[in-house]
Amino acid sequence: MNAPQNPTGNPEIAHTVVAGGIHTNYHDLGQGFPVLLIHGSGPGVSAWANWRLIMPELAKQARVIAPDMVGFGYTDRPAGQRYGMDTWVAQAIGLLDALHIEQADLIGNSFGGALALALAIRHPQRIRRLVLMGSVGVEFPITPGLDAVWGYAPSLENMRKLLDIFAYDRKLVTDELAKLRYEASIRPGFQESFAAMFPAPRQRWVDAMASKEEDIRLVPHQTLVIHGREDQVIPLSNSLALANWIARAQLHVFGQCGHWTQIEHAGRFAQCVRNFLSEAGQDEPQPLA
Repeated sequence: MNAPQNPTGNPEIAHTVVAGGIHTNYHDLGQGFPVLLIHGSGPGVSAWANWRLIMPELAKQARVIAPDMVGFGYTDRPAGQRYGMDTWVAQAIGLLDALHIEQADLIGNSFGGALALALAIRHPQRIRRLVLMGSVGVEFPITPGLDAVWGYAPSLENMRKLLDIFAYDRKLVTDELAKLRYEASIRPGFQESFAAMFPAPRQRWVDAMASKEEDIRLVPHQTLVIHGREDQVIPLSNSLALANWIARAQLHVFGQCGHWTQIEHAGRFAQCVRNFLSEAGQDEPQPLA
C-alpha cells in the first residue's frame, strides 16, 4: 500500500511505496493513461525539482507519476546500496507493479533518458510511447559540463556555476535559485549518495549508461526526442543519433535552450509532449514482448 499525501508541507515529498524493495517517494496526480517521468542526475535533484512546471500540465490529460530514483531526492538510501542501471530499472518496474500499472508512457530527462531507453529495451511491453529529453544512453566523450555536474563539490559558488551551465537564459539563474539548489544538495544523505554514484574518472559512467546501438535500433515504440540546441551538458549529437537509430522517432530541437528544456521552454515542452502522447490510439500497433 502507498502512504497518504505527506502532511509536512514540503512539495518534494508526496507518496511512498515499496518499489523493487526500495521505499520510494513519488508524485501521483491527474487521471488518464499513466505517464512515468524520470528525472535527471544533478546535485540535489528530486522529481519535483525537475518536473514541477510540467506535472500539472500533463495531469490535465494523464495520470502523472514521478518518482525519486534511489540515490536521489527523498527515496530511501539503503545502507550499502549499489547504484547502476540494473537497480534503477528494477525500481522503475517495481513502481509500475506496485501501482498495478501494466503499461505507461515514459519520459526521461538526461540520466532519466538513459534509464527510459534501458526500460524500453528490456521491458518493451510495459511502455506505450517514449520521450527522451537531453538524453544520455548513447556513447559520447564526456562534456566539460557533465563532468562539472557529476563532480560538484557543495558550495554556493559552485552551484551558481552549475546553473550557468544548465541554462541558456541567464535570467533563470537567480541568487535565490542558486541558494535553494545549494541547500537541497547538502540535505542529509544527498551529497553522500551523489558523490558515490559518479566518482572520477567519470567517462566510465557515461559508458555504463549507454545502451547498445543494435538494441536501440530495435526499439519499436513511437519516440519523441527533444533537445536544447545550446545544451552544454549533453551534446545535441546524442539526440541526432537516437532520432536516426529509432525507426519510429521524431526530433524536436529548441533553439536558445540549454539543458533545462522542461524549465526554459516549459509551456512549449508540455504542449509538444501532450500532442505527441495524445496521438496514441487504441488501434496503434503495440510493441512486442
